[in-house]
Amino acid sequence: MDLLERDSVLQDLAGHLQAAVSGPGRVALVRGEAGIGKTTVVHRLARLADPHVRVLVGACDPLATPRPLGPLMDLASSLGGAVRAALTGALAGDCRPAEVFDCLLADLSGHPSLLVIEDVHWADEATMDLLLYLGRRLSSVPALVVATYRDDEIGRTHPLTALLGTLAGYPWVHRHTLAPLSRQGVARLAAGHAVDAGELYRVTAGNPFVVTETLATPGETIPATVREAVAGRLVGLSDAARRVTDVLAVLGHRASLSLLADLLPEVNGAVEEAVACGILRTDGQVIEFRHELARRAVLESVPVHCRLRVHRQVLATMDAGHVGADDLALLADHAEAARDPAAVLEYAPRAAAHAAALGSHREAAAQYARALRYADRLPPVRQAALLEGHSQAWLLASRLDEGIASRRTAVELRRAQGNRLREGDDLRWLSYVLWPVGRTAEARRIGLDAVRVLEGLGPSRELAGAYLNLCQLAVYEHEAAAVAVAHAEKAIALGERFEDASVVVQARFHAAAARLLGEGGGWDACEQELSSAMAQDLPVDAGFLAMLMCWFAALERDSARTTAAVRRAEAYLLDRDLVSYVVCTRAWSSWGLLNQSSWSRATDAAQEVLAHPGSPAAARAVALSVLGLVRARRGEPQVWPLLDQAANLVDRNCLLDTGIGWEARAEAAWLAGDDERALAEARHGLVALADRVHPWLSGALACWIRRVGGTPPRAPAAGPHALELAGDWAGAATRWSELGSPYDAAVARLAGDASALRAALAAFEALGARPAVKRTRAVMRNRGVRPVSCGPRAATRANPYGLTNRELDVFKLLGEGLSDAEIAARLYITPKTAGHHVGAVLAKLGVHTRLAAARKFSRPERR
Repeated sequence: MDLLERDSVLQDLAGHLQAAVSGPGRVALVRGEAGIGKTTVVHRLARLADPHVRVLVGACDPLATPRPLGPLMDLASSLGGAVRAALTGALAGDCRPAEVFDCLLADLSGHPSLLVIEDVHWADEATMDLLLYLGRRLSSVPALVVATYRDDEIGRTHPLTALLGTLAGYPWVHRHTLAPLSRQGVARLAAGHAVDAGELYRVTAGNPFVVTETLATPGETIPATVREAVAGRLVGLSDAARRVTDVLAVLGHRASLSLLADLLPEVNGAVEEAVACGILRTDGQVIEFRHELARRAVLESVPVHCRLRVHRQVLATMDAGHVGADDLALLADHAEAARDPAAVLEYAPRAAAHAAALGSHREAAAQYARALRYADRLPPVRQAALLEGHSQAWLLASRLDEGIASRRTAVELRRAQGNRLREGDDLRWLSYVLWPVGRTAEARRIGLDAVRVLEGLGPSRELAGAYLNLCQLAVYEHEAAAVAVAHAEKAIALGERFEDASVVVQARFHAAAARLLGEGGGWDACEQELSSAMAQDLPVDAGFLAMLMCWFAALERDSARTTAAVRRAEAYLLDRDLVSYVVCTRAWSSWGLLNQSSWSRATDAAQEVLAHPGSPAAARAVALSVLGLVRARRGEPQVWPLLDQAANLVDRNCLLDTGIGWEARAEAAWLAGDDERALAEARHGLVALADRVHPWLSGALACWIRRVGGTPPRAPAAGPHALELAGDWAGAATRWSELGSPYDAAVARLAGDASALRAALAAFEALGARPAVKRTRAVMRNRGVRPVSCGPRAATRANPYGLTNRELDVFKLLGEGLSDAEIAARLYITPKTAGHHVGAVLAKLGVHTRLAAARKFSRPERR
């Protein structure tokens, strides 16, 4: 049977498959609403595949807590022995999920393959990590990976949104959207049926599933909903077949035939009848609903007492047999639905531990949360342990607020129990997680509390961690190097005594970092400790330190170091599935790109941070500051709402600690011509820096005071800031150029002679920094310096509107009449980013509508 209005997508997918099996590999993301035909398209693709192409199909389930690596479990029997062995080891906790991923990649490398993973909007975290892992490496293997998902069920905070954003930059990742059927397509489907095709199109909105399900109910009135369509399919089923559909609806989207047989003896004939009516289908030893919407419709008709009975039957049946690690999540699901608190408390914590071992931290947190709903039946010591596990899972999943709430409760329980060691350790972890959410004062207070509690108990591994936490806070808050080093020495001594390599390498790194930020030396020492963490196979520590190096490089405004550090950190973190640190790395990357005057790329990176559901407040504050400053430098509106939002996200100290907040506010005011506000913002920042030592931060603020005519107080300054404050504008400009910051070099030249002012003007014009151009021209007029026009550069003659290369790409696509979504698909960026570029293009063209921009494209101005 032909697929109506799907030929184009199917042809594209077949082309991807043909190209992928010859190498390099590709990823195809097929998206659309529920029932739009995604499964039908990919199954047709599988049938069209050449015989030598291995077809692998797995799917994610809509469980309250998904099975870790569920799709891989579905197709394990079709994979090589190495993958199956690694998967078995991961499920047993004997190896890490990364080993499974490596084995799967090796297996795909040896066989031209089509790997289909359906319904990834229901995927567990480990499956998300698998898709990210494959997506980054697929160009080297002869395989096409097709992932389907419902784009109407994922929002800004959905985990899949972050994954899609990460994959956006890879040229071998392709996107395909399935649209509803047209009126003509519905009419073709309705041909031969006694229905009004126009009415059918109206009530179904062209959804193929609703249309076909409605048409499959002969003699029934055309329903307006899927529920009625499915009810029509059930008409005429025998009692036994109806029991099959009801029980399967309670079990979930799919179930093994053996489990169904245990619950319903002599079901074979009834299964065949139910499958024949089109509601269900079998795949090997698994039976499933053809569509999740059909299952939900059936479930609604099952009385509550019948659902309860089935859940209890399932729980008893599965509990009586061998319970494997992969069964734990399902058992916990049925235990809660069966209203069996004891079973929930037996299976949910085990399922949480299993999920955490596989790197599925969100699923682990959900299982801990399930257990905590019944924790009042447990003694306080077990309640506290569940809360600690819940907190740690959310910390690793970048859901810090939930982790903080659980850790606070755990502290109170441990204190009430009189367990001072656990109380102190919980205080340490609470302090550790408060800093990235912008609560620096509370983080310091609780960190000191942790040390006081633990010091009273004598030397311990926990006390070593508490000293390390104080050392880290001292570095992040730019205290004197001696303070951080003193804490580090205590942590190192205890870490070595208790053989805690993690504490030792982190303490040594942060001691070096304190010297780096406060005294200017120590980069090589930081690199040495990072290499040590890698050599000792401490991936979490190494990934964390690699991320910090990106921050330190951006703080010191070194573009080359920032670029190299970001490239290394992203590769290391993604290779080891340490996604929780990636978002912070990209925040520092956005600042580094801003320093390089790569404003469009800085905007893209900052928007990725803001779009990520797990980005901590400190990272979001950096991203918002970058976006605000880019807008200010381009002369675009809505600058201060972004900067104020950044300031309101975190406390005053954190805004300073991250490095860009106060400086961005001073510069934005200067660019707006408000010197008085620029002076006030810079002074506020210096006040906040009292009793701290960071020459790059205080030097920058002192320079802004000087630039607007104020007298800067004596403050530590480094690099080009120190040169500018000393009156050496030429040396400062040269140093900025060496650091890869042309915009800052131009700002420094504003204090120079006539030739320096002309050079600054040329630089600002080339960058499209309109407010800075305006200020430079005002300075030149005041000094009697006439600008010299050398004529536009070749690039400017070809681009009279001053568009960046990316904006030129968008301008051309606007000329084709494309929407933001279509531009995003063409350029492999997010629709939100596309919208930002469109806004920038309209502003530079001086028009208000896309149509006006398209007209300018067809009739370019000559200047």
